[in-house]
Amino acid sequence: MNQQLISILYLIGLFVLFYFLLIRPQQVRQKRHQEMIRNLKTGDRVITAGGIYGSVVKIKEDSVILRVADNVRIEVLKQAIAQVAEKGEENARD
Repeated sequence: MNQQLISILYLIGLFVLFYFLLIRPQQVRQKRHQEMIRNLKTGDRVITAGGIYGSVVKIKEDSVILRVADNVRIEVLKQAIAQVAEKGEENARD
């Protein structure tokens, strides 16, 4: 009986460790990303998952139109927006 209890406690401990090291951080990152997408506005400078810099021109239900150069616009899924570029990143690129 004692050996079974130790085994069960060991498995529960592993699950708790797994949850706090892998599952919970991923949930936090996903929540932050969804919040960032929800707060996008026209004129924001963003970086896509593919590394393309662009300025938000129009926001649709599932996608965003970005201006990446003069007279060049692309449409990407909202989920493809990796981050909003910080001021320092914009200046470093120029």
